[in-house]
Amino acid sequence: MSRRALLSVYDKTGLVEFAAGLAGLGFELVASGGTARALSAAGLPVTQVDRVTGFPEILGGRVKTLHPAIHGGILARRTPEHLAELAAHDIAPVDLVVSNLYPFAATIARPGVTEAEAVEEIDIGGVALTRAAAKNFESVIVICDPADYDMVLGVLREAEVEAKVKAEAKAEPLNLNLSLSLRRALALKAFRHTAAYDAAIAAWLTDTVGLGLVPTPSATPFAPTETGQAQGQAQGVPLPETITLAAERVQLLRYGENPHQQAALYRWAGAAPAFEQFQGKELSYNNIVDLEAAWAMPQEFAEPAVAIIKHTNPSGLASAETLLEAYRLAFACDPVSAYGSIIAANREVDLPLVQEIGSLFVEVLAAPGYTPDALAWLASHKKNCRVMLARRGDHIGIAPTLVLRSVAGGLLAQTPDARGVDESTWQVVTQRQPTEAERRSLAFAWLAAKHVKSNAIVFIQGTATVGVGAGQMNRVDSVYLAARRAGDRAVGAVLGSDAFIPFPDSIEAAAAAGVTAVIQPGGSLRDEEAIAAADRLGMAMVFTGERHFRH
Repeated sequence: MSRRALLSVYDKTGLVEFAAGLAGLGFELVASGGTARALSAAGLPVTQVDRVTGFPEILGGRVKTLHPAIHGGILARRTPEHLAELAAHDIAPVDLVVSNLYPFAATIARPGVTEAEAVEEIDIGGVALTRAAAKNFESVIVICDPADYDMVLGVLREAEVEAKVKAEAKAEPLNLNLSLSLRRALALKAFRHTAAYDAAIAAWLTDTVGLGLVPTPSATPFAPTETGQAQGQAQGVPLPETITLAAERVQLLRYGENPHQQAALYRWAGAAPAFEQFQGKELSYNNIVDLEAAWAMPQEFAEPAVAIIKHTNPSGLASAETLLEAYRLAFACDPVSAYGSIIAANREVDLPLVQEIGSLFVEVLAAPGYTPDALAWLASHKKNCRVMLARRGDHIGIAPTLVLRSVAGGLLAQTPDARGVDESTWQVVTQRQPTEAERRSLAFAWLAAKHVKSNAIVFIQGTATVGVGAGQMNRVDSVYLAARRAGDRAVGAVLGSDAFIPFPDSIEAAAAAGVTAVIQPGGSLRDEEAIAAADRLGMAMVFTGERHFRH
């Protein structure tokens, strides 16, 4: 029985070899446009689509395969009724469809691409072919990935051999086809392929019409409610009614947070890697989570800055005139916790810095660049350290502009916490004004507290953490932890709190440790008690009117 294969592909990797294999199995090859030209140039017998449809390509190739003679052959079930209807219209069934799509994601990832160029890469005919064949997987083989060519040919050839054996034994010959389970698996892959393609287009259009962007900063300060919880309105936040996501698996990980959990790294469809690994062992699940947290911290600062983090919290964070000095200050905050840490910098890493890190066990080092001598030293002295080059500043293609978190039955979505420091909105609520030196440290404290898990307390000297209290169930315990870590360095330090301070006990504990100034959102019903405590203890305190919870 004659079989018909329809081929219409943009990516022609392995096309000629696969088509030759199909022809050898007795398939009639039907192809469109450039696919037909490629097969004909290779000397393969091929029928142009317009010979099947009796209608030429029109609109510069926008319409080629959208025709009943094509889609009727694909969508017909192999029932007597459907086959009779095809015969009445002189339409031959299509048994195998090979289709992959225009490179939309790659196109929009190019710098300077225009909207017109992007729109022309939105595939219509290819998606229609792929979906039609996938819908009729009971009767049609659909292939969207050149990586499946060899597998499909192998299975078809095995079926041919088996059919010949049965024919020679005068048994009922087998149909030259794939098993239903394999056709169903290929259909699943095809639908995932078109879903990812549509998701990439939807994400691009979302950005072009301004949905999902960072909200317009609100001039309205947080105000206390009856429960004392500071509330604010995020103005101008056009959260979409529907979020369309597609991500492709790029790496299987050894395990998840724990060895009994499976894990993999997925990347948004069409996105380029956010980091390039120069050396070291493969990243683990926890490495990737920590790397994401570490990288964000030094990016807050215009000056050279270094973050040393453990379990997504900074054990040290500092900015200085040089990256080397910033590292020394960050390391001094908590040398014990720096063991087994992730280190991230916002400047090119040079030889003096890596030599300063020396024999310290570091899981991951991330930076926007490395000098050749620094890379050579790392390769010879710290072979197991994962050295990551950040590509985060590059155009990385399609990715949601929302922060997402999975919950039972769905997702939570929010816009990123992209607020920096705006001292014009600060309100000094104490009798004493902060000094210029304190204001500089308070600004640093506000950005540092943003990256510490709530309840977050940071003690800052200059532009460096000297004590960090994170993840406690009450705020005063975080103060105690930060004070214990800071020790004598707490004297003259400032304190940053990610959310309001609900009781004067935190103010009193900070003053006892030697803190002289505080920055916090304000908004508690007991703000006056905290202000009174600060006045009594001679401290300066600033309210920002916004908070930076990080759960």
